[in-house]
Amino acid sequence: MSRWTPCKRREFIRRLRALGFDGPFSGARHQFLIQAENRLTIPSNEEFSVPQLRMMLREAGTILRREISQAEWERL
Repeated sequence: MSRWTPCKRREFIRRLRALGFDGPFSGARHQFLIQAENRLTIPSNEEFSVPQLRMMLREAGTILRREISQAEWERL
């Protein structure tokens, strides 16, 4: 199994949209994605570090009510 790698912001948004999120929409300070009535804030970094990526994927998994594995993330 390969290791987690940093992810560009555009790629992160593209993959979350493949998981069923809509957006990005403009907010007060950050853009956000919506899935049903849940909102996931997207930081304005150009690239997300591995710890930041994993934290946001855990939050997205909570919204989706399932875990997003590394293998699934790489397939998207």
